[in-house]
Amino acid sequence: MGSIWEIDFYSRPILDENQKKVWEVLVCQSPGDIRTKPESLFRYAKYCPSTQVNSLWLRKALEEAIDQAGKAPMKIRFFRRQMNNMITKACQDLGIPAQPSRRILVLNQWLRQRMEEVYPQEPGYQEGTLPSVPLENPLPQRLPDALEGQQWVFVSLQAAEFADMPHWEIGFGEAFPLELANISPETPIPGVLIFSPRALPIAGWMSGLELASLNFDTKQGQRLVLETGATESWILANIKNPQTLAQAQDYEQAKQKANGVHFIGVQSDAQADSFTGFWLLKDLNFA
Repeated sequence: MGSIWEIDFYSRPILDENQKKVWEVLVCQSPGDIRTKPESLFRYAKYCPSTQVNSLWLRKALEEAIDQAGKAPMKIRFFRRQMNNMITKACQDLGIPAQPSRRILVLNQWLRQRMEEVYPQEPGYQEGTLPSVPLENPLPQRLPDALEGQQWVFVSLQAAEFADMPHWEIGFGEAFPLELANISPETPIPGVLIFSPRALPIAGWMSGLELASLNFDTKQGQRLVLETGATESWILANIKNPQTLAQAQDYEQAKQKANGVHFIGVQSDAQADSFTGFWLLKDLNFA
């Protein structure tokens, strides 16, 4: 399987000699595996003059990145919806699928690091914050009837237990090295397991959604909401039982203590030794 890249193409808090915003493309590799060493992930950065911000410049920059990496990715993720047309066009010209996604852990951390350490050192730097990405937050959608799990449960695993993840039998899924989350081996990682005899279609459907996070939402009811893509979300379950509500609150508190790390798994039943689907997730702040 080929690699997946994360990309951002946007203006930075730097002015050129004409007092115009300098743009930049950042490209980095998604880890994909819990065993991946973060320092081994491919990265590429290049500034772009404001007069050359177009899909042609971006395509040439991506070609340069591919040359440096030695191989094109099988997919490129991006999170800024306002750049959808330009990024999609550049990727299409290269024959690479582009996917709106909030599953951009490495890119998110790299952007923040550059805001703190790189851009302030550049001539023309204008002090500010990371360019915000206002989310539209459309109402969560209801799961298709055929994809609803028959049963689900809150669970927890210590971070150290994920060291064995490469040996787990997993159909669909994706993970990342926990060192990117800066948590100790003893940290409990909360998660949700979904059980269903239709585990295969459920996991297959999830695998095409760019899973971002699974949250206990209390804004409009009390429910588990699966965040996917750039703005999409799905109601996994409505919670009414007082005991389950308490578990959901504990789940969110455990996520905070684990720096937002959590997981979702899909199995045929509670006795299954394998996972039809398993995704390690992390809450990201896009403001």
